[in-house]
Amino acid sequence: MPSPATPPRVLGLILAGGLARRMGGGDKPLLRLGGRTLLDRIAERLAPQCGAGLVLSANGDPARFADFPGPVLPDPVPGLPGPLAGILAGLDFAAGHRPDVTHVLSVSGDAPFLPGDLAVRLVRTLDGATVAVAASGGREHYTVALWPVVLRTDLRSTLVERGERRVGAFMARHGTRAVAWPTDPIDPFLNVNTPEDLAVAEAATRAAWTGA
Repeated sequence: MPSPATPPRVLGLILAGGLARRMGGGDKPLLRLGGRTLLDRIAERLAPQCGAGLVLSANGDPARFADFPGPVLPDPVPGLPGPLAGILAGLDFAAGHRPDVTHVLSVSGDAPFLPGDLAVRLVRTLDGATVAVAASGGREHYTVALWPVVLRTDLRSTLVERGERRVGAFMARHGTRAVAWPTDPIDPFLNVNTPEDLAVAEAATRAAWTGA
């Protein structure tokens, strides 16, 4: 089985297409935490876990993500249908450019504390399930999940023909297996959705830096 020393051959997908309304708009992944962008921190944690590299799901001018170490993928369907469109972009990219990749690992573009064993544990936990999803604090984090590339056709139909936008509803149709992580000293899937969340993340970063 894969280990941290031999990362699984999965493609890492960072979802950065949100509108960040609760943060006053703009690109949340470009917010700074401890002097670095959220995106930098997420890519640093995710890249060693993904043997097939990283891609970024984001609409608009890709030049604003010029420092990202991988392709920037716009939504493949119109209408800004949310995270499912970003996941479809990742699956489509894998099918067209990484034929040896069978799974895509999606993560949120505002979660700077991702665990270092995320990919390995999700891969090991599939065990017949279609999708493996991360969980913590008694809840599943639908956008942090391992997706098989073969779902891309049904996902496109779900978005275009059925108009379904709920990630959890799409997962439920295909079968999932959840993998839980502890939340001490901080939830590894903390989303920076609000200024208050950013303050919590700043405090956690300072504590980790000082060893407090």
